[in-house]
Amino acid sequence: GTVAAVSDEAAAEGIKVGDRVAYSVFGSYAEYTAVPAAKLLPVPDAVGLDVATSCVVQGMTAHYLTSSAHADLIKEGEWCLIHGVGGGTCQWAAQMAKLRGFKVIGTVSKGKASIAEGLGCDELIALDEVPGASFEDYESFDIVERVKEVTDGEGVKCVIDGIGKSTMDISIDSLARRGIFVSFGNASGAVPAFPVLRLIGKSAYVTRPKLLDYTVDREELVWRAGEIFGWLQEGKLNVSVDTEFPLEEAAEGHKYLEAGKSKGKVLYKI
Repeated sequence: GTVAAVSDEAAAEGIKVGDRVAYSVFGSYAEYTAVPAAKLLPVPDAVGLDVATSCVVQGMTAHYLTSSAHADLIKEGEWCLIHGVGGGTCQWAAQMAKLRGFKVIGTVSKGKASIAEGLGCDELIALDEVPGASFEDYESFDIVERVKEVTDGEGVKCVIDGIGKSTMDISIDSLARRGIFVSFGNASGAVPAFPVLRLIGKSAYVTRPKLLDYTVDREELVWRAGEIFGWLQEGKLNVSVDTEFPLEEAAEGHKYLEAGKSKGKVLYKI
């Protein structure tokens, strides 16, 4: 949004009325929000506020997933599997993984394949949808076998998985030796508890990260946002804003998301 008023402390940090900014501290919907100055991200003039809104959570999440959460266990030129690249966060993640020099295998529902085809994935696995829904049916295709074929039997060094329960076994079984399973979401339900011995087959790693632990101070926050906004200005990222709902129809927006229909960021307009 646009800054409407500033405190003396914010003014001392160089924040001015009229500045274009993005933030994520509220957890609800409102026309005006009091935001700590340290949480504000300056938005370049060349970046639309709708795109900047998408950046704050989805873009920042994709950034830490592709730059940090894998603990450098994947290197440039190695394979990464990203589930659900037709959805908002993993559209960003697929593109950022390519910018990092990784080779990317993406999974996507057939209904969202047209979106995913423009992301630059080296291999795209289009899956049937669950009857009556827009979600991928992860039992409709042998993903592990295809991953092994694409990677010459090695598997992938990193899996970025926001699906959860439905893909846990696929993700672990797709890993290469000393690969890492990055489980960051629960779209199909939470990942159930499993014995650590499950990882012994490939001496694998697993992490369950969250954004707050990868934006621990303003320096890290601004670094991540600056890199994303830079890529946007250079035309290296394509951001899909799916649709907008009037704020009065907030409930309809939630139903739209829960049905798995979104092909990008869903926004509310005031």
